[in-house]
Amino acid sequence: MTKPKKFINDPSKAVDEFIAGLLLQHPNHLRKLANHHVLLHSSFACTATSSHPNKSRVSLLSGGGSGHEPSHAGYIGRNMLSGAILGGIFASPPVSSILAAIRAVTLPKAEGGLGCLLIVKNYTGDRLNFGMACEMANAEGRMVKMCIVADDCAVSRKKGITGARGVAGTLFVHKSAGAAAGKGLDLDQVTEIANTVSTSVGSLGVALNTVTVPGAETVNDRLAGTNEKGEQMMEIGLGIHGEAGMKQCPIMSCDKIAKSMLQSIQSYGREADSAIVPLYRPGDELVVLVNNLGGTSNFEMSLLTRALVTQLENDSGCKVTRVFVGSFMTSFDMQGASVSILPLNGSMSEDILSLIDTDTDAPAWSKADVWKDGGMSPRPSSFEIEEVTAVDAAKDSTSGVPLPPVLIDNFANLSNNVILQCCTALIDAEPQLTKYDTIVGDGDCGITIARGAKEISHRLESDRLRLRHPVTLFADLANAISASMGGTSGILLELMFRKMSTTCASASAEGLTAKDLVKAFQAGTEAVSLYGGAREGSRTMLDALFPAALAMLEIDGSAVDVAGAAMAARKGADATANMDHAEAGRSNYLSKESLMGTPDPGAVAVAVVLGAVASAVSNE
Repeated sequence: MTKPKKFINDPSKAVDEFIAGLLLQHPNHLRKLANHHVLLHSSFACTATSSHPNKSRVSLLSGGGSGHEPSHAGYIGRNMLSGAILGGIFASPPVSSILAAIRAVTLPKAEGGLGCLLIVKNYTGDRLNFGMACEMANAEGRMVKMCIVADDCAVSRKKGITGARGVAGTLFVHKSAGAAAGKGLDLDQVTEIANTVSTSVGSLGVALNTVTVPGAETVNDRLAGTNEKGEQMMEIGLGIHGEAGMKQCPIMSCDKIAKSMLQSIQSYGREADSAIVPLYRPGDELVVLVNNLGGTSNFEMSLLTRALVTQLENDSGCKVTRVFVGSFMTSFDMQGASVSILPLNGSMSEDILSLIDTDTDAPAWSKADVWKDGGMSPRPSSFEIEEVTAVDAAKDSTSGVPLPPVLIDNFANLSNNVILQCCTALIDAEPQLTKYDTIVGDGDCGITIARGAKEISHRLESDRLRLRHPVTLFADLANAISASMGGTSGILLELMFRKMSTTCASASAEGLTAKDLVKAFQAGTEAVSLYGGAREGSRTMLDALFPAALAMLEIDGSAVDVAGAAMAARKGADATANMDHAEAGRSNYLSKESLMGTPDPGAVAVAVVLGAVASAVSNE
């Protein structure tokens, strides 16, 4: 196996070092928010409320996992973003950092704050984390709204509940909403423009080779092989995290690649009057963004741009008046590209065009060289300058309520032993979980869960878990998960433990029994389903959680059956290997062939935990 080559030190510190590098490049433009992976425009360094930027304009925040640079920190600037929240590599930023960023750029309404718009790409972890921070900020009296961008045309409209992914078309939302805020529009107006653009743009990506993330032991060679005819392969419609796309096919010419991309976008279309119509029609004026996914040469990008624009104009009869080409939203070193198309055919088209053309000092945004008479006369660049002959050459020189008593014997000691065994089991299972997730996900499940287990174990050793009461214990476990895991699994497990804590807090004043803990576990499981949108049969951790929650009590409800729950969880996890489709998570993007035979790693992790719980309880 080939070891990847990267300019990197310690992968666990890579995001910190990346931020440090950006601050060196932009000493006057950017500031880091203390204690968080958050970058803000320097204007928010003010200390006086009277001069806070949010008193004069709506603030805009975006963000997501690291690895897509220059997204999103490169778009911080006048008439674009106020700040960006950086998650770990390909992982959603934590709620705490998002909320801290919101607080930094958004004054409470009572203090004259004009509000904040969160621009979020359509990934489950981002939706959950940004959504939770949005609601928490609103509860503090700050006006916050959220726009979800789902512009990827590669994911079938009929495939699960996850929906289309958010990709490079997000940049058009940043630009138009940012300029609208800069012109003094209010939060509702800025949000309307953002939603209009987000539902109008369509995108699609292709790759010749997929991404290898920093810290990986081997190069990702998923596209390195050949088919039965010995032809090299490429992929149409893959995601910005290297998720498998619509199809693999032999490498085509640049013109044929462009044709396939445009056909896929047109087939996906857009919603108009409750119907699906083509994204663009003959005569439409288009704004086009051709995005380098990280490892494609500038030379090849120009070839692809020529193929795309030529076909849009000559074959589809459209007018491409603005073409943006470059690295806007990458995937580390992925050798690929994407195209995002924004048709200007609605009632707000002139306003949106003006907003896209508005100047900004965001370092990663380049203003388009506009074809001013688009469609009315040829591009000036189509006219060659006559060669000067030798003869003519010389002529030009970011409660005080009492708790119910605990009626479980030696609860603190039991909890200590259970947590120890669970953490050890999860850390030991990391290679297996990573292997499974490499096949049916993006490869980070084992690492993410092991990171959470190590954090919980560290807090246990340092007496930072309040073991004497379930309410405090479950809350502390949620905090540990929030501080360490990230990603979709992290936010779902945090939600589960928070629900378990509040369920125990509302138990009978007579005291908490083992049956009350079962009820809390069942409530936590229901919370994962409610907030995450999945259910039993969706090929997620719920396929182990729901059977375990049901089996936790004896049939007559007379006793708690932890061993039975562990067996049910294992059976449920194993069953996911025979599910040929997934309704949530990144497995939702994969084909039947990719899924069959490999269990869901989240469900396997649940089975590992309940097996450890059963073992610890049986030894008491």
